Amino acid sequence: MDLATLLGIVGAFAVVIAAMLMGGSVLVFINAPSLFIVLGGTLMVVLIKFNVSQFTGAMKVAGKAFKSKLPAPESLIPVIVEMSTVARKEGVLALENIEIENPFLESGVRMLIDGSPVEDMRRHLSKDLEEMNERHKWGAQVFSSAGDVAPAMGMIGTLVGLVQMLSAMDDPKSIGPAMAVALLTTLYGAVLANMVFLPIADKLGLRRIEEMKLNSICLDGVLAIQEGQHPRTTEALLKLYVNPTRRDITDAADAAAEKPPQEQAA
Repeated sequence: MDLATLLGIVGAFAVVIAAMLMGGSVLVFINAPSLFIVLGGTLMVVLIKFNVSQFTGAMKVAGKAFKSKLPAPESLIPVIVEMSTVARKEGVLALENIEIENPFLESGVRMLIDGSPVEDMRRHLSKDLEEMNERHKWGAQVFSSAGDVAPAMGMIGTLVGLVQMLSAMDDPKSIGPAMAVALLTTLYGAVLANMVFLPIADKLGLRRIEEMKLNSICLDGVLAIQEGQHPRTTEALLKLYVNPTRRDITDAADAAAEKPPQEQAA
């Protein structure tokens, strides 16, 4: 579970609800017609913009905003370097004995074991990477569109409430509910857009970038193994994906690990 996403959403709603409680009962901010206009209208308008498969796919991708964070690039590099060392010493068939958690890396290693040519591997994995990026991009775009539509639906609800209020000025009892619809739809639209839809869209965009980097590391690593590059060369190539500050830390850790025990104790 990504605590940043969970704490952010829960904390934002907690702040708003606390402010409501300070001014009185929170029940006055609950209005079913307003919520129906904003939430239902937003979902319907988003369906107009996208097809059903893109919409349902976005709901599945949204889970990535709450799942555990992806592993850091520097944690994946030693795994690939180890596979490069094994393949160089024992042959690529020995990679069958290595347990691989990353699905994209596993797919590339499987092609290695099957003896696929470099160009076939590059074309297949690059296409897989491109399609994965496209799916995640559409997921983020669906939530971004929902964030754009929700405030507009709030404004539409406000106009509906104002029309109801003005058409019933001779009935004082109906003015209050109509005014509630007018004001609360704007509130609901702003809350859903800025506290739910747009943050999830931004988090999915971040996840897409992180996953693209990890899979690019896997792609370059697998191709380097197939081309028979020295593990040191492969490691140097993959470390280019790592932030320079983290790269220095990783280099220092590698150097310390390579020292004899007597030198480390000194």
